[in-house]
Amino acid sequence: MKEDKRISAFYRSPIGTIRIIGDGQEIAAVEFVSRSRRNRTPLPDGLKECARQLDEYFGGTRKAFSLPLRMEGTPFQRSVWRELLRIPFGETRSYRDIAMAIGRPKAIRAVGGANHRNPISIIVPCHRVIGSDGSLVGYGGGLRRKLWLLRHEAE
Repeated sequence: MKEDKRISAFYRSPIGTIRIIGDGQEIAAVEFVSRSRRNRTPLPDGLKECARQLDEYFGGTRKAFSLPLRMEGTPFQRSVWRELLRIPFGETRSYRDIAMAIGRPKAIRAVGGANHRNPISIIVPCHRVIGSDGSLVGYGGGLRRKLWLLRHEAE
């Protein structure tokens, strides 16, 4: 996906505005933003579908996303993000759990770094990763959003 072919759409969620970035086929980013803009042009089907699935997720009827994703990162980051996709709805894992699952048991901090750099928030559920002691630690969208998402999935 070339940078100049990317299209953005803004989505208003219960926990803030989200920008969806893709090329009309694959989703490359789902990120919280402080300012929103109106979607000025017709959205390609891929971005519309992402917004529709987010509607279902926030509405409580969707537990898993089925979207084509473009996970751009290092091989290590992509391995972490693929493992995040395996965390079931309503469950959590620790950074240590993720490190063990990808076969890199000593890479706990690196898993944290990859988790922090996840560009496809919510869909690649980095909010489901918590500290080994069960504490809420780090979330690019802010801890209040992480808590909201975990509570939403627990209901």
